[in-house]
Amino acid sequence: MAGPLTGVRVLEFAGSAPTAFVGTVLSGLGADVVRVDRAPAEAPAPDAARPPENPLSRGHRSVALDLKSPEGVERALALAEHADILVEGFRPGVADRLGIGPEAVLARNPRLVYGRVSGWGQRGEWAGRAAHDLAVLALTGALDTDPATGGPVAPPTAYLSSFAGGAHAHVHALLAALHERERSGRGQVVDTALADGAALIATLIHQWREVPGNHTVTDAPHYSLYRAADGRHLAVAAIEPRLYANLLEQLGLAGAEEVPDRTDPAAWPALRALIAERFAARDREHWVKVFDAVDAGVAPVLTPAEAARHHQLAAREAFVAVGDSVQPAPASRFGRTPADAPGRAPLPGEHTEEVLAEWRA
Repeated sequence: MAGPLTGVRVLEFAGSAPTAFVGTVLSGLGADVVRVDRAPAEAPAPDAARPPENPLSRGHRSVALDLKSPEGVERALALAEHADILVEGFRPGVADRLGIGPEAVLARNPRLVYGRVSGWGQRGEWAGRAAHDLAVLALTGALDTDPATGGPVAPPTAYLSSFAGGAHAHVHALLAALHERERSGRGQVVDTALADGAALIATLIHQWREVPGNHTVTDAPHYSLYRAADGRHLAVAAIEPRLYANLLEQLGLAGAEEVPDRTDPAAWPALRALIAERFAARDREHWVKVFDAVDAGVAPVLTPAEAARHHQLAAREAFVAVGDSVQPAPASRFGRTPADAPGRAPLPGEHTEEVLAEWRA
């Protein structure tokens, strides 16, 4: 695979979605990502272990090792000798007990960047606990009370702490450590907790809530979702005065006396009801055509299949075909070193002999 990370070898130990996503992102940047799967007791059926279209395994190669046997651990350590980056997502202490913790691995390869991704971090009373996305968001303040309802913010459908916070933060840190290695010649341990990333992406929430009675932009009627006549929804993010003026104009509310002052939070319920009434009068496609020609911060709420067909995302080639499925493409575009299209996900152990020979493990 081409890309700016061509030549970088990554050893990823299977076991968690965030580490798999880290591997997928690095693969999308051109790295050679080898996933260490558990050696199966018997060969799986060709389509039973992992769908070839699995987006969290695409672009990987797979080796199957028994990490509970001395032979399997030795092979893992031998692979690590030839890697630039290692990523593991075991609960704290597990990698060390298996014999593939930082001390053992860095003794074999001092230049290795050893990445650890966990829910709550390597220390603290909660270090060994399960850490699913919703719990992490809750504990870090990202699900603070929604003033519109008086209850907690609705759980997001995207895995914010796992992927946006934890995995992406880990990728940035791994690449920073890889860059530092060019100066020092030494690797290091990179420890990322999902809780760290969730707290970071909630930075503005913490800032807004520091002031008693302060309202966030997400409380406002000009930053909300509205239901159209056909039951489909549109997102309104008309924060700037220019966008808000365009919104009112297209809704037929420009200059109307009944439009409340949007700078007064006390008037927001009335303003929200007025905007909702206008959107509810026509179906979503009517509003899509209206706002496609006007910059008012309005976008339709699309299904994944609809998103892949949207003209803006198609122009960006934001989705690619992987096998029989359509998936999001790697997020960035490189002028000189574009990466190849993602390859399919491997079956566990599909490349064991190939990788062991190639990496001389």
